[in-house]
Amino acid sequence: MQLTKHWAASLDDYAIDLAWSPDGRLLAAASAAGPVSLFAGADGARAHLLPGHANGTNCLAWAPAGTHLATGGQDGAVKFWDAPAGQHTATAALGSSWIDHLAWTATTASGAQSSTLNSQLLFAAAGRGLFALRPDASVAHTFKPAPKTITALAAIPSGGAVAAAHFGGVVLWDADDFVAQKEFPYGNGIQGLVWSPDNKWLVSGNQDPSVHLWIPEQDIELHMSGYETKVKFLSFDCGSRWLATSGGRDACVWDCTGAGPEGREPAMLPHDAPVCAVQFQHTHGLLATGAQDGTVQLWSPERRQPLRATVKMPAAATKLVWSPDDRQLAIGTEKGHVFVLKCEA
Repeated sequence: MQLTKHWAASLDDYAIDLAWSPDGRLLAAASAAGPVSLFAGADGARAHLLPGHANGTNCLAWAPAGTHLATGGQDGAVKFWDAPAGQHTATAALGSSWIDHLAWTATTASGAQSSTLNSQLLFAAAGRGLFALRPDASVAHTFKPAPKTITALAAIPSGGAVAAAHFGGVVLWDADDFVAQKEFPYGNGIQGLVWSPDNKWLVSGNQDPSVHLWIPEQDIELHMSGYETKVKFLSFDCGSRWLATSGGRDACVWDCTGAGPEGREPAMLPHDAPVCAVQFQHTHGLLATGAQDGTVQLWSPERRQPLRATVKMPAAATKLVWSPDDRQLAIGTEKGHVFVLKCEA
């Protein structure tokens, strides 16, 4: 397995967020200074440079269906863009707090009991505030303020609900009637959230430092501690078996089969510097990891074969994202680089 350079580009500041369009034709890269670049996935040509947010852009998210891109900024606004046209379509002004997290989810045709997906909503977190927005930027619902600042959002893969974390726990909000389905207390700060693709596991990476797992359907909780540092980055493989986490100079990979990983020894994937990114492919088994020394590596945990490829970036990765077909790995860095590497046998 090899990672070979396909193309590279530069931003005017720290690459704060990075995401492929659902069809893989465009790569959106947000600069912390504000502008958002839309690069052609095929050759890296800059298709459009969106102004983004004047005071700085914090996050971006593609709508799962269609061509809409949403961005959140330090101006307290969420902006919607027609990405292929490079045009701004609508703005939701949500107050003075920074927009730090965005998550699209599907609603259902006739309430939470229906499995027919009806429309898309964007959940946006700003300070203690949580909002459900339509693609035209109208506010579908304003939730009651969280007890503390919202630190992570994660939409359940099957649609219909979004988990929102704050210091002290996680709330699972219904995307149809906007009521709290469940609450999961946790007595510390939460740095990240992820769902397993099969909807079974909801996992938090924590400041204490640890990883906490819930099976919401069964009211079961598991806990793994012993990390060197707070755990901010989490990723599940496509089969929902392997959970990769940061939290030190090793990427930890836990086996979540059966009763789950509590009490098991994780696979430890060693690095020479703290791990700053982990990301499994969408439909294949490779795991990409990034470390603070600029190293990006590929692993095959499902085969118990560790290292498959290594490349060295000129700066630490801020984001690793696989293209929808898993053939390209996009990397954003602290110095504003954007690299796209081909993954080849």
